[in-house]
Amino acid sequence: MKQALLIIRWLVGLLFIFSGLVKVNDPLGLTYKMQEFFEVWGWFALDKYALYLAIFMNVLEVVCGVALLLGQRMKFVTRLLLLLIIFFTFLTGYAFLSGKIKTCGCLGDCLPLTPLQSFLKDIVLLVLIVLLTINYKKLTSTIKLRVADMLSLACVFFFTGIQWYVLNHLPFHDCLPYKVGNNIIEQMQKPKNYVPDSTTIIYQYTKNGKPIAFDQNNFPADFDSTYIYVNRIDKLVKKGSNEPKIISFNLVNTNGVDTTNAVFSLPKYIMVLSNEYPSNYEKWHTDLLITKAYCQKHQIPLFYVTSQSDEALQKIASDSITILKCDATLIKTAARVNATYFLMKQAKIVDKFSFEDFDKGLHEF
Repeated sequence: MKQALLIIRWLVGLLFIFSGLVKVNDPLGLTYKMQEFFEVWGWFALDKYALYLAIFMNVLEVVCGVALLLGQRMKFVTRLLLLLIIFFTFLTGYAFLSGKIKTCGCLGDCLPLTPLQSFLKDIVLLVLIVLLTINYKKLTSTIKLRVADMLSLACVFFFTGIQWYVLNHLPFHDCLPYKVGNNIIEQMQKPKNYVPDSTTIIYQYTKNGKPIAFDQNNFPADFDSTYIYVNRIDKLVKKGSNEPKIISFNLVNTNGVDTTNAVFSLPKYIMVLSNEYPSNYEKWHTDLLITKAYCQKHQIPLFYVTSQSDEALQKIASDSITILKCDATLIKTAARVNATYFLMKQAKIVDKFSFEDFDKGLHEF
């Protein structure tokens, strides 16, 4: 029994450490996943706290795994792990049973799992952690308590610092389809076995003050001007499979003209992706003007790609930099730092770097 508990202890501890480290590499990935849950549940007020919660959860997951391997304070550690796995099992179970969440983000974007795979994984972990909790007195260690506490505390500071670093300098390992070397057009190609989502449109109206909902195939026979439009919802009927890595990538100019193909046909160009101006605006703007001068010297087009409103773009309107509009979610996926520079050859990503690394990143290509 003691040997079996030792194996379970190492298996659970290493899995928690691995799961946490994958997400420490890209805390924004978990942030966006949390916001997806908040949106489904209508908890929009929590969106602004999602990043802090993600950083906390990532550190907690790693530290709990480390503490389990160190073998001290086992009563507290095993109970904390039990609470965590119950919480995780609830989330993955909800994602699987509701069908409203595509992936739970348990292992980040590097190792995406289906809701069913995530749920089954957590069920197995729940059983193993229950065994550890029941038999916590048999989990011993030769490491001194003070040493174990110091190592756990060091992990808290270290992995919090790592996440601060990647939030400013991009993840160490890019697991997204917009990583260096990828071709965006190729990433948008549909696999042969691609099956799109099956959806139906639900229309919400009111009539005589009463709410009424119906789909596109069942309009009321008496439909007339007394029906007052409220909303339209695209309801998922059946989840598709084998989606392309990038669903769509569209660039339009300030006049609303799609310029995606025209941009992707260029031999060389630089895109600066940003949903909003960085907090360190002066440095960013200075670097942007240096980039503009560099591009003019080498006759390379420069595009500022953003989802910002026309009013917000007035700050750089006088800089004579071509502005292209793009979906905000797409930019958040492609550019984990606001703003991120993309060095492009047609649709291929040759290099990319955070504006914080501008002095190291810009080079002839």
